[in-house]
Amino acid sequence: MKIAVASEGNFVSGHFGHCQGFTIYETEGNKLLKKEFIDNPGHRPGFLPNYLKEKGVNVIISGGMGETAQQLFAQNNIEVIVGVEGQLDEIVQQYLNNQLKTTNSVCREHMHKGNCHG
Repeated sequence: MKIAVASEGNFVSGHFGHCQGFTIYETEGNKLLKKEFIDNPGHRPGFLPNYLKEKGVNVIISGGMGETAQQLFAQNNIEVIVGVEGQLDEIVQQYLNNQLKTTNSVCREHMHKGNCHG
């Protein structure tokens, strides 16, 4: 399984589309096999869900995400976990231990890069 986390340094980004990049974790069961960071190739409507699907991502974790992106991930059978804050490795371990839940919140305000007040 591949888990992508919208990242700002070592922390979960507040907004998926405007994050610095994505930390992609390759896992098997509860074990972490590999971790790599890829730069955000740019925020364009509809692009990032397809981009991450092409990378083989099964789960996306972010602080916030717009409704259209969430719908596109769902159409691509990629699980969306939003409303998350914290250190990347800890968050992924929580997910692997079934301790991480989504808030299902939707970002509706995109005026401030990196901040989601939805």
